[in-house]
Amino acid sequence: MDEHERVVRAYLPRGRITQIPVRRSDRLLVLDHVARALDPGVRYTEPELNRVLSRFSSDLAVLRRGLLDEGFLEHDRTRYWRCGGTVDL
Repeated sequence: MDEHERVVRAYLPRGRITQIPVRRSDRLLVLDHVARALDPGVRYTEPELNRVLSRFSSDLAVLRRGLLDEGFLEHDRTRYWRCGGTVDL
């Protein structure tokens, strides 16, 4: 089992985040996992983004802030878009 799989199993045992990891390296893996649910190049309104994020956590503000702070998301006044993270090919 690789590091990504270990962290995802630990913090998202049923597909939902049980807690945000304290260790930054683990937190980045969890946020990357969430970011993969967003399509690169697509601009999301806040309600659209919240619908995607709600699959992973009920604390949408913390999750959204983490994605923004760690460079997985960017935003302007009306839209959010994925700007980081790994991409499945």
